[in-house]
Amino acid sequence: MAIASDKPPVALIAGPTASGKSALALALAERTGGAIVNADSAQVYRDLPVLSAAPSDAERARAEHRLYGVRDAANPCSAADWAELARLEIADLHGAGRLPILVGGTGLYIRTLLDGIAPVPPIDAAVRREVREAPTEENRRRLEQLDAEAAARLHPGDRARTERALEVVLSTARTLKDWQESRTGGIGDLIALRPLVLLPPRDWLYARCDERFAAMLAKGAVSEVEALLARKLDPSLPAMRAIGVPELSRYLRGELSLGAAINAGQQATRNYAKRQYTWFAHQPPQDWPRFTHALADDGMAAALELLGARA
Repeated sequence: MAIASDKPPVALIAGPTASGKSALALALAERTGGAIVNADSAQVYRDLPVLSAAPSDAERARAEHRLYGVRDAANPCSAADWAELARLEIADLHGAGRLPILVGGTGLYIRTLLDGIAPVPPIDAAVRREVREAPTEENRRRLEQLDAEAAARLHPGDRARTERALEVVLSTARTLKDWQESRTGGIGDLIALRPLVLLPPRDWLYARCDERFAAMLAKGAVSEVEALLARKLDPSLPAMRAIGVPELSRYLRGELSLGAAINAGQQATRNYAKRQYTWFAHQPPQDWPRFTHALADDGMAAALELLGARA
């Protein structure tokens, strides 16, 4: 996608987990001399290199990667935190005449960076604790009473966004949508964005989800979770709720067999991919190209061309 603009370019590769974003970003970085900037909320944490599918040493040798493993699991990274870090990295790369390549599946991160952030004040700690410790069903019922519009918009199983919407209205007496109407700090108007949303065939995507989660066990996923549990961190922390951590935690506590934990982790991954797929299919601007093929050899070449780099 060739874009004539006097604004500095930023490539964006977005889509659900296991859709091939990292492989495409590597190919684009090698062809352009750009650097890959993480836009995935799990890959921010240095404690989850296996379960977050962080780039390997071999992949890091092929292209520069930024904002991977920059936070400890005990230090949560909000969308606003990440957006500020990303703005700095993008400015640094532009100053060096290089292409920033944003890669990730966290829609809230991407939207916050491009559109800005709602000036929601800090959430009362007691309110946050109350919401995070309550069952999702109870939070859902309360949200329906206090912010019916948000409840209607959110999937019943979307725990994280349900908690966020509820804690905002409880703590501030205003809905999250209310706050979001006065966003500030976005860079969308300051850059020439080259976006591509990966939406491969669902059967292909779900098979990759299953294969990848099973492969993570061989790479040390159980030891990774065991190390997290040994730290006795707050279970409500984002890193402790990352896909695979709750399921393997149950195995380590003797509540599930390893086979059952793997099945549960695979199911959780597919469910997450399904939610991401729906979000990326409908929420980004309609003029953002959607790439609906699997990233095999021919697919990779076509995707690179859409991003302005021929294979």
